[in-house]
Parts: sequence; structure tokens; C-alpha cells
Amino acid sequence: MPIDHKRINPPEDAVPYKLFTKLNTKSSQEQYQQILDKNQIRKDGRHASEHRKIYMKTGVIAHAKGSAYIEQGQTKIVASVFDPREIPNRLDYCLKGEVYCDFKFAPFSCPKRRLHQQDSQEKEYSSIMKKALEAAICRHEFPNFQVDVYVLVLHNAGSALSAAITAAGAALASAGIPMFDIITSSTLAIQGKDVLLDPDFEEETLSEIAIEKEHGIIVISVLATHDQISHFHQVGNLPLNVVSDSIDILHKSCKEIVPLVQKCVIRSVLAGISET
Repeated sequence: MPIDHKRINPPEDAVPYKLFTKLNTKSSQEQYQQILDKNQIRKDGRHASEHRKIYMKTGVIAHAKGSAYIEQGQTKIVASVFDPREIPNRLDYCLKGEVYCDFKFAPFSCPKRRLHQQDSQEKEYSSIMKKALEAAICRHEFPNFQVDVYVLVLHNAGSALSAAITAAGAALASAGIPMFDIITSSTLAIQGKDVLLDPDFEEETLSEIAIEKEHGIIVISVLATHDQISHFHQVGNLPLNVVSDSIDILHKSCKEIVPLVQKCVIRSVLAGISET
């Protein structure tokens, strides 16, 4: 494994301090039991079906064609979009343009420090973003060209993938890339009978562990105006009826985010007009 040369590495025989914390003396089941109380209220005061507050702003990167910054709770993400360019290393003519997505966690964004090179999870998230955004972009408008989308997670406090897709959609709209619709995304964590909308990092991590027979994470991306799901991603073991009910919850949540993205894009357009 490559070494991170940009920080002072500890001695080889050093032991992580987290092994001695009280949190690690508890089992995963005991930790999960503390997430929800009897009234279905989480640690941060939200109800199990309540989404975190979202702050969004476009035009945060000067040299990019379009960009967006999103805060979803404590999750902080920057997305940038650049001008379409000719598809590299391609000899044949492509009738539809392509979308290149690069998803990256900042080294300091997670409890466990990330490397500067893309790992398997980041490559998977890049592929998921690409598939979700391709359904929203009018790729026939720029044949034989490629749109580059870069996402950097500054702080991962849960639901980073869905927040990144929402931010990337806003960045594409602010860049003036032809789109069929605004794309929004949302995450649902399931552990037994507990269904948590927009989970934080701890909830998301514990939902991936098989504490109960039915457990997992579901992420969907939605084109609200067309009422279409552009992408569906699931991790874990869930029966069909639970997945169907979860999609309904997520679909409603995605539609509730749309007015916020629309206001953000309109605000940036009006700001650009006033400057000219």
C-alpha cells in the first residue's frame, strides 16, 4: 500500500488510540440501540424520517465552468464542471457525448485518513455518479465531446454519495450544460424495522453491518419533473417489499430537495445577469 508522504507517520508498532475508547468496548448492536430512542428520535434530534438541513451555493470555483458547494448536515462537498472537450484517445465518431466523473474523499474528510490515490470505494462512487448523471444530461447535444465532473468531499458525515450527486446536478445546471431535468438524490439506511432517512456517518456504518437479518443502504437519484429514477444503488440484504417501500420514501425526499436546487440555480443566474 502506498505511503502518505504528506503527513508524519507514527511508529510501526503504534496502536490506534480508538482501541482504548469506551465506544469500542460496546458491540455493534449496543451502539445501534443508542441511535434511536423509543420515540424514534435520533441523537441529533431528528425523527427517523426527517432529512438534515441543506445549504447550497453555486459558483464557488472561479476557473470552473460551473460549480456547487453543498452542506448536508455536517457533510460538506464541492462539485465542479468543466467545458466539454473532445473525448481523448477515441478514433471513431461518437453520436452521444460522454460524462467523466471523479469522486474523491479529501485525506482529512473521514475518521480514518484517506490516501491521495483513488481507492475501490471512490472508484465505485465515481461509476455510480456517472450512471446517474448520464440520464439527466442531453448527451446528444455535444457528440464526440466529454463533460468532466469532479467531486471532492471535504467532510464525510454520512450520505456523501447522494449529496455529491445533488451537488453535481446543480453544478451542471450552473455551467449551462443541456439537461433534461434537475437531478436530486437521497439515502436511506435500514436495520431491521428501523428506517433512517439521510443517515449520518455512524448510522450509515452500522446499517451496513448484519445486526439484523434485514439491513442495508439504498441510494436513488430522481428526475423530479419527469418522475423518473435515473439510478438505483443498494448495499445489504433486503426483501423486495422493503425495497419497494424504501423507494417511495426516497422518491418523496428527492422531490422535496428540488425547490432548494432550483432557487440556488436561479439565484446564480440572476447574479450573473446583474453583473453584465
